[in-house]
This record gives sequence, structure tokens and C-alpha cells, in this order.
Amino acid sequence: MALKEKNFWILLVFLLSGLVIGGLLGELASKVDFLWWLGYGESFGLQQPIVLDLSVITITFGLMLKINIASIIGMAIAIFIYRKV
Repeated sequence: MALKEKNFWILLVFLLSGLVIGGLLGELASKVDFLWWLGYGESFGLQQPIVLDLSVITITFGLMLKINIASIIGMAIAIFIYRKV
């Protein structure tokens, strides 16, 4: 019996798509009265971007992540689908 080799990059794509789609659905569901809890979440990251000025080139670094309940559910569904594939 041959074992299926699962690729890390495929899992990463599944997780990111679950995070993005779940976050979008959570933002949309937060406007509905009885689904407000799906949009409950927290934002973390850099409030002000870091600027590196090298006088020839200027580089700006910034990252903000917003996680809500629907994005966590989306990631769980993505892991479930990945394990079934």
C-alpha cells in the first residue's frame, strides 16, 4: 500500500484560503444581528510601519493580522479538507 505524501505548501495554501474566506465571511456576518459573534476577533501586528531609509532606497515594513471566530472556523475546515485529500 503506497502512502500519499502530503506537501507543506498545499497545507499552507489551504490554511491561508480558510483564513481569508473565513475572515471575509466573519466581517459580513457581523452585520447580521444573530451572527454578530462570528465577527468577534482581535487585531495584532505593527500599528505604525517600520521605515528603513538608506538614502538611495526607502523600505517600509508593516504587518497587521485580524483574526475572528469565522476565520478560525475556516482554518479548521481547511485542515479537515486537507486531511481528507
